[in-house]
Amino acid sequence: MRHTYLAPRWYYGWNVVSIVFLVLLVSAAISSIPSVLMLQFEQEFGWSRSAVSGAMSIRIFLYGFMGPFAAALMARFGIRRIMLLTLSLLAASLTLSTWMTQIWQFIMLWGIVMGLATGALANVLGVTVAGRWFVKHRGLVVGILTASAATGQLLFLPLLAKISVGLGWRFSIYTTVAVLLVLIPVVAIWMRNHPSDIGVPALGETDVSPPSPFTGNLFLAPLLVLKEATKSGTFWLLAGTFFFCGFSTNGLIGTHLIPACGDFNIPVVMAAGLLALMGMFDMVGTTLSGWLSDRFDSRWLLFWYYGLRGLSLIFLPYALNGGYTLLLVFAVFYGLDWIATVPPTVKLTADHFGREKSGMVFGWILVSHQLGASAAAYGAGVLRQWLGSYTVPFVTAGLLCLFASLLAMRVVKQRGKSAAAIEA
Repeated sequence: MRHTYLAPRWYYGWNVVSIVFLVLLVSAAISSIPSVLMLQFEQEFGWSRSAVSGAMSIRIFLYGFMGPFAAALMARFGIRRIMLLTLSLLAASLTLSTWMTQIWQFIMLWGIVMGLATGALANVLGVTVAGRWFVKHRGLVVGILTASAATGQLLFLPLLAKISVGLGWRFSIYTTVAVLLVLIPVVAIWMRNHPSDIGVPALGETDVSPPSPFTGNLFLAPLLVLKEATKSGTFWLLAGTFFFCGFSTNGLIGTHLIPACGDFNIPVVMAAGLLALMGMFDMVGTTLSGWLSDRFDSRWLLFWYYGLRGLSLIFLPYALNGGYTLLLVFAVFYGLDWIATVPPTVKLTADHFGREKSGMVFGWILVSHQLGASAAAYGAGVLRQWLGSYTVPFVTAGLLCLFASLLAMRVVKQRGKSAAAIEA
């Protein structure tokens, strides 16, 4: 049933965005912890770089693989329930990890459990919330929620690095668990699944429309969406470019920049500061990218984002050899488009596959992203162990980004209303 709605001054959807921003922020911080603790794990337990990288590779893959199924779970059980379940699972898994002594325990807790849990609190959550609550400003909301990952690193990584150096890595885990325990009741009290739950429409619409009940099979529905999507060349182009995106971001830089800095005797806290600086600039760049994707051709945005990222990565080995000042330059330019590719990719997905299916389709595109990230997380660790440096992985990732910039222009532009037109 539909009825016309008179909008109040403040739209509750912005409260929902704020809560989801905090959840994604903490989830991103948890995903980044291993890059800070990798050297301490190696020193305390005697684990090899490739073994730790392998566990991170598993987590990164499961993080992506969970995406389309998380979208189905949210449709079936509601966003709030899934958020509460995964936050509780993360708190339990982190707590148990303080007692681990064997590599298989690290793989189980940090690779498998955290991979699945953070995957349910990934970009698919932001895309789902933006799609349900916003027609107007949807691209901006996607940009804001995507930027939460950068903000998580900005706030948490330097703090966790200082705690781990001063008090030991277990205290950095306890700090993160404490934040999760504060966040859980916030979600329980104020989070809402859908605008119709409180009798409001999506922003930009006037009719209150409750969601259609989810009647499909939880595991079959995402597979059916994938089967349909793979018939489109656009899907393969977006999945291909996103593979290179994952390869060049959280799989490579997010996992290996701090260890690479360690090769040049740059302290962990200073290296974590580089990631925090990237996070600060990415927060600006990704939010701006969301605004731009509401107004300009997303293909051209991707062309520039991937191209500039590729040049930054090719420059990175020179920056590592040239000192901390050059690394600051790298952090600024790389940070500006670290994950700025997400809003235009989401926009192209929604334009080609429709609003209702965009969450699950983007979830499968995110799987490709995490396959690339997983390959980089493990492959860069192995190459570092064999070659003694990260030069080859960094330059290879840069060249792949340049190739991705060309692939993005192959996406066929959809005819019809743009987001800007809808807003007008």
